[in-house]
Amino acid sequence: MVLMPKRVKYRKVQRGRRRGLALTGSKVSFGECGLQVLENGWITNIQIEAARVALTRHFKRGGKFWIRIFPDKPITKKPAETRMGKGKGAPDHWVAVVKRGRVIFELEGVPAEIAKEGLRRAAHKIPLRTKLITRR
Repeated sequence: MVLMPKRVKYRKVQRGRRRGLALTGSKVSFGECGLQVLENGWITNIQIEAARVALTRHFKRGGKFWIRIFPDKPITKKPAETRMGKGKGAPDHWVAVVKRGRVIFELEGVPAEIAKEGLRRAAHKIPLRTKLITRR
């Protein structure tokens, strides 16, 4: 189950700048604890899926789990050994743009130790620094 949009308004988008703080989605809203990103960057659909698999395998279908980000930005790539020019490359994969402070995963209904270890395993699949946060 690799995440990607069903359809998009524009096939190719500009890369943009990765800066600033997450204004929304920076608190645990649905579950009891979550994984918060401490850097700005991109998380690919494959990395999100790898983290999801690591997390769900750890707590073995117990509890409830939310993915709070969605990869809706297409990243293009030109074929190998292609000369410069000739326009922008074809869409290659999808990424979710995350800003510092964004909560990417949340879970509830599992013991604290299992949740902590599961989120630690998921964090290893994410290319950015993260921290575990709980609902106040």
